[in-house]
Amino acid sequence: VQLQASGGGLVQAGGSLRLSCAPTGQTLIGYTIGWFRQAPGEEREFVAAIRWSGGATSYADSLKGRFTISRDTKTVYLQMNNLKPEDTAVYYCATGRGIILSNMHSKTGYHYWGQGTLVTVSS
Repeated sequence: VQLQASGGGLVQAGGSLRLSCAPTGQTLIGYTIGWFRQAPGEEREFVAAIRWSGGATSYADSLKGRFTISRDTKTVYLQMNNLKPEDTAVYYCATGRGIILSNMHSKTGYHYWGQGTLVTVSS
């Protein structure tokens, strides 16, 4: 599976961005698509995830209400609203097969990763 993330950029605090992730390479039945982010000097952390079949979602508690994950037939989106400077990071999309809902936050289940897209939020 190949993943292409896009949509990052520079935005002022309070603004919005929508990231896109387009998985290709094989059918995604049974796969979960996740977004993670990594700020400079920090660990990579979970943002949100969606199951390709059925659409079940999971969010980092701290981001609920501001970030929304969704998908159409070919692309997974991460809508980010009311952005804050602390949201500045490289955002990665990733996918793995057979990830149960309670483990969507864990990096270990995601075996394929995209190249990342940089989001910079200015104050």
